[in-house]
Amino acid sequence: MSEKRGRKPESKPDPLDEVPAVPHPPKPRPARLGVAAALVAAEGAALVALGLYLLVMGLLGSPDRPEQAEMGGITLIALGVLPLVAANGLRLRRSWSRGPAVITQLMALPVAYTLLTTEGGFSIPGGIALAVVAVVSMVLLLNPAVVDALGIKRGPRGA
Repeated sequence: MSEKRGRKPESKPDPLDEVPAVPHPPKPRPARLGVAAALVAAEGAALVALGLYLLVMGLLGSPDRPEQAEMGGITLIALGVLPLVAANGLRLRRSWSRGPAVITQLMALPVAYTLLTTEGGFSIPGGIALAVVAVVSMVLLLNPAVVDALGIKRGPRGA
């Protein structure tokens, strides 16, 4: 019995000791992933900026319906957060971030079409720019090098 009292209880290995200090994979980040993150972040920043503009104009300006301008501004700011969070996730190589980024591009395409078919000063150039950014971002996000860099497992056909 004295032998058991003198022994120290065996300690279990700490699972945190096995986690590498650097969370990134050892491979360098593909340039395509950086460009996709920058484009998605630019879309998010544009949405937030437009939302802030509408919010300020609704509060300080003289729109026909101030409550509509304010609600539109709040909505655009909330919508702008999604691509900004996704862009940060892409920058940090988080696999979950590709989904919100792709959804943002899918939502941008109908908006670009609407801008292209609307008469107005900046509607057509804005629609062209938005369509180009959405299509380029989508192509980059679906690129196999980006998929691999994010650690997304592909099915048996893509492996």
